[in-house]
Amino acid sequence: MSLSSDIEHAPIPFDQERGEEAAALFADASAQVQQVIAGMAGSASYLHRLILREHDWLSAHLSATPDEAFADALTLGPVTSIAEMGVALRRAKRRVALLCAYCDLSGIWPVMTVTNRLTEFADFAVEQGLRALLADEVRRNKVPGASEADLDEACGMVVLAMGKMGAGELNYSSDIDLIVLFDDDRYADADVQEARAAFVRVTKKLMKLLSDVTADGYVFRTDLRLRPDPSVTPVCLSITAAERYYESVGRTWERAAYIKARPCAGAKQAGWAFLASMAPFVYRKHLDFAAIEDAHNMIRAIRSHKGLAGPITIPGHDMKLGRGGIREIEFFVQTRQLICGGRDTSLRGRETLQSLEALVRAGWLKPDVADTLAEAYRAHRQTEHLVQMMDDAQTHKLPTGDEGLARLAALAGWEDRAAYERELRNRLEAVHKITEPDAATPAQATTDKAEVFLNSGSVKDTVERWYALPATRSDRARRLFERLRPDILGRLSDAADPDDALRQFDAFLTRLPAGVQVFSLLDANRALLDLLVEICAAAPRLARYLGRNSGVFDAVLARDFFGPLPDAAAMERELTAWLDPLSDYETVLDTVRRWNKEVRFRVGVHLLRGLASHGEAGGAFADIADVSLRALLPHVIADFARKHGAPPGRGIAIVGMGKLGTREMTATSDLDLIMIYDAQGEAESNGPKPLSSGAYYARLTRALTGAITVPTAEGALYEVDMRLRPSGRQGPVAVSLPGFVSYQQSEAWTWEHLALCRGRVLAGEDALAADVRAAIRDVLLAPHDAGKVAEDVRAMRQRLQDAHGKADADPWEVKQGQGRLLDIDLLVQMGVLLNGLGAAPIGPDAIDRLEGCGWLTPSQATHLFRAQQLMLHVQAVARVAVEGRFHPDHAGDGLNAVLTRETGCDDIPTLERRLAEYARDAAQVIAERLRAP
Repeated sequence: MSLSSDIEHAPIPFDQERGEEAAALFADASAQVQQVIAGMAGSASYLHRLILREHDWLSAHLSATPDEAFADALTLGPVTSIAEMGVALRRAKRRVALLCAYCDLSGIWPVMTVTNRLTEFADFAVEQGLRALLADEVRRNKVPGASEADLDEACGMVVLAMGKMGAGELNYSSDIDLIVLFDDDRYADADVQEARAAFVRVTKKLMKLLSDVTADGYVFRTDLRLRPDPSVTPVCLSITAAERYYESVGRTWERAAYIKARPCAGAKQAGWAFLASMAPFVYRKHLDFAAIEDAHNMIRAIRSHKGLAGPITIPGHDMKLGRGGIREIEFFVQTRQLICGGRDTSLRGRETLQSLEALVRAGWLKPDVADTLAEAYRAHRQTEHLVQMMDDAQTHKLPTGDEGLARLAALAGWEDRAAYERELRNRLEAVHKITEPDAATPAQATTDKAEVFLNSGSVKDTVERWYALPATRSDRARRLFERLRPDILGRLSDAADPDDALRQFDAFLTRLPAGVQVFSLLDANRALLDLLVEICAAAPRLARYLGRNSGVFDAVLARDFFGPLPDAAAMERELTAWLDPLSDYETVLDTVRRWNKEVRFRVGVHLLRGLASHGEAGGAFADIADVSLRALLPHVIADFARKHGAPPGRGIAIVGMGKLGTREMTATSDLDLIMIYDAQGEAESNGPKPLSSGAYYARLTRALTGAITVPTAEGALYEVDMRLRPSGRQGPVAVSLPGFVSYQQSEAWTWEHLALCRGRVLAGEDALAADVRAAIRDVLLAPHDAGKVAEDVRAMRQRLQDAHGKADADPWEVKQGQGRLLDIDLLVQMGVLLNGLGAAPIGPDAIDRLEGCGWLTPSQATHLFRAQQLMLHVQAVARVAVEGRFHPDHAGDGLNAVLTRETGCDDIPTLERRLAEYARDAAQVIAERLRAP
């Protein structure tokens, strides 16, 4: 490849005579080269001037590759003073500008290679100028404690490239946006002021070196106004001061600006460290959909200020800020990066086109939308370059007159100006349609349905009340809600029970403490409205939960939300990634709660939509609890150990009981726990405030239960029940391993052994966990008196019957009563205990195992299993959907439809009859089995 051999096309000379004169300077070059030169000079005044001044240099490099020519353009030669540096950089700028224009207009370089080369030169110019000016300050002893060796790290001074320079996307006549900082940690407190003064001088001189227009031209126009509070801060400020500013008063536009930030010169390592510290400011923990509204307000304000708010017309249209322009594409990408980058680091790219690809990979953009925007972005940037090549003006506006537009079309290589303008308009309109949400209005059908619904019954009164709620209190929230209202009412009117759906949406909105974030989210992704209305129609409990915890909506927008539920290992990896950067204990507690809520919400939605069975959901709910406890335990121990020392001996193990142990949890299950420790003979801990081993583990257990149950800013994690520990409420909250073994072998009641059948070790040091498992297994596999066990089970069953006898008459009471879940559980536990099946915790296969060993007949196993599974399904859906007891008469049509669909019943009466029938059959099996233990 060379500058003369790989030409693909050429511009057309608008001024033929001027083009021919320029081409004559390249008499020894090929006809293709002369055609390119003629088109450049004949259609762009600035390029004509460049060719006249640098034609000898370009001619000498026509046989070189473009990269070789670019490298030579950056060769400054001997430079012995700042003045000579200025001359050399300006000469390099002319040559780079000529080379980039030639390669751009001939098709040798694609447009984004041109922007990269322009950025490389800007980096080079800033680095060269900074080093020369700093060296002068150091020679004059103006930088405290600095020597020539410190110049490699610029004495702690770093220049951040912002905007298009940071992204490697400079335009042809671009100015450069810079922020200049210095690492104040390198200097003693007494020297910081002197260092700052030196760095301010260097910065001012650097700006003058780059931007002053001399007989040799200029290097780059420079802009330092993106620094913190530019009206009152020095042109170079400390990293510490910058961090404080962004922590306290940083705004959305500054967050967007830092997406593209990059150290381009000086102490780059310090610059990267600063940008790493800025990540939490730029990329928020929660999906920040309000950023979209901020961005559009920003672009509307710019357009209004610059008079660009009108329709798309080609003469004078601003390719950067006008409708459908470059800024719309960049804002479209950047707002989605702001929204999602806190959760997905793959979306934190600087380059626009690569970021579009990342958004597609992450499932945030459809490929065809990204392709349209990417194609338009390249073409827009090409047009922007053509406009700037004409006069080297930092403008983005298309010419207004006929001659200017004709020159532009010729420079672009179009003979048909009208066709060129049509192509421009079509592209601008396509971008605007995608990127501006205000460009679309709700479908007329949706609006009509909303109006019909609004005028029915008491709907109007309810809707009017919404405008007095906290969620709609601000003007911004009201504007967003007004935009959403037709879609909301239209979707509610389509629900199976519109009135009930309206009531539940009202409950959701009433509990919403603020509306801007949620309304922004729904406005940006209308499909979420479908899910919200579906939840309101089928799951009032979940709707109310969303009102209190709207942040869990973040999870819905993850690309895998509706995919298969993750297993425990995947959950553990995800939560670990959330927690690894954290050191503050309270933040850890909040983060575990936030993660836990999001994943539990996902499981609940899967259950409602039939994407997960009740068994899969129960296992997932248990995995979430397991992972949360395992994540919390080391943090609780570390926090506790700061005062009382490390745990004596081998530490503590957590045993999950009940539904947690059998992995059959529901959305509202609490945690049944037993805490077992092994001090290995150590009498006390060795911290600043030592405790006896028993007291240590008792207080550590209370600290752990507090970490689980105490409401933080993110609420409580779970309720905890420890009544299944040895001696129940009268026993210590944590029991030693020898004490646990002794109690279970000599003191435990039958019901405690039955309960232990469901025990599962969740967390603890590996060797201790193995010993606890072995201790449980030994207790369960020891011989048990079948007669006594049966007698005790019958007594327990009778006590439950006495307490909950009325439940038998209600087929929708699936937990209490004869033949219901607790009744079945008792029998299963009895069978496991008497048949030596306690080597592993009870699981979903327990009834099959009892049939396999002959303790249940196939018919008995079938009756028990089908009753258990149907009741577990009803219970699982009901616990997600309603608060308190479920009854179809009090549930909406939406929830009843979910239940009948998921249980395979034609209607609610069929399901009711089946529940009653299965309970009777199960009760009969249980009675038979208890008569013959």
